[in-house]
Amino acid sequence: MKINPIHFHSVNPYKRAQRNVSATTTTSNFEDKIEISKAAKEMQITSDFSAERAAKVQSLKQQIQSGEYQVDAGQVAKDLLKYYRP
Repeated sequence: MKINPIHFHSVNPYKRAQRNVSATTTTSNFEDKIEISKAAKEMQITSDFSAERAAKVQSLKQQIQSGEYQVDAGQVAKDLLKYYRP
């Protein structure tokens, strides 16, 4: 038994919807906004770690430039495993 396809002149339900969407789209101007909470602003102002952090970064820079800085490969591997294996 052979079944012949019925030709519906290439009916595509998405084609009609696609035409309607493209016809109704309008150009509008959206503006991105960002708002920082009061708590975040206070944290930024009252950061006590900035001076300590700057001193530590400066110390590390000096150690790297002089060649005294040593990396503990075992500790780096352990920390990577902690990060990737929860």
